[in-house]
Amino acid sequence: MKILLTGSSGQLGNALLPQLSKLATVYAPLRQELDLANPAQLRRCIQDFKPDLIINPAAYTAVDLAETEKELAHTINVDAPACMAEEAHKLGAGLVHYSTDYVFDGEKRDAQGDWQAYLESDATNPQNVYGQTKLAGELAIAATACRHLILRTSWVYSLHGKNFLLTMLKLAREREHLRVVNDQWGVPNSAAWLAQATGDILASLFKTEDPTDWWQSNAGTYHLSAGGKTNWCEFAAAIIAIAGQQNSLGKTAPALQGIASSEYPTAARRPKNSMLNTQKIQTQFQLHMPDWQTCLQQCMQELQPLPHFES
Repeated sequence: MKILLTGSSGQLGNALLPQLSKLATVYAPLRQELDLANPAQLRRCIQDFKPDLIINPAAYTAVDLAETEKELAHTINVDAPACMAEEAHKLGAGLVHYSTDYVFDGEKRDAQGDWQAYLESDATNPQNVYGQTKLAGELAIAATACRHLILRTSWVYSLHGKNFLLTMLKLAREREHLRVVNDQWGVPNSAAWLAQATGDILASLFKTEDPTDWWQSNAGTYHLSAGGKTNWCEFAAAIIAIAGQQNSLGKTAPALQGIASSEYPTAARRPKNSMLNTQKIQTQFQLHMPDWQTCLQQCMQELQPLPHFES
């Protein structure tokens, strides 16, 4: 089996590459070889390589910048996935595409007013350009009738690229006080765990003698997320606590203060509730969802201790 992997320099693509390389022949072109803002180049790449499976973790993810770079966000998050789906359909290939909690409005509650995790079947209502383009990308894929899995996840982090984990570590090393939003709820997801889970999901596809039957049984949209729930401030506290235990701050941990979203205005509106119900994917693929704290511990094991100094 031949796999075309996009975005291998990004967080999730970087984590997927070693996982997928154990299972199949993987072509992971760099951005200069495959620019998702160039549909003609993307089509040529797919037509030349003729993959059996396209895996697309690449996306325009600059949430605030997307409010002003709407056309570029649309090209990468809508036009590129549509192109992949069209070409995959012509080849009889499959497409695994990653999407986001931002397709929802973040307002789902129960009768008592408590936040409730979103089901795949819940109505979508994105509140910013990033979420709107990611939803449009999902719909464009489905419209082609290609064999596909759409995996929605949330709050992705790793020790690679730009993300909340690395930002908190940097700020914790530089500052004595940190203020972090505490009224947005969701689940952090390690890119390494998402890559491992993707491999587990696809393992039976790689072994089957009848890919058509596999896709007929499994194609669709799923929520892929670790267990539990937290907010950004609690997530920051967990990161700083682990870093302190590992001596990877190099100083005394900073004081942490939770603040309301209104005290940290952003160009794009964020959902208050990003929790995703994962029962469907657990049942369909017999997946075990670890809690987010376990995934964070595993991710941060690679951090190196730093010499301690008193500031």
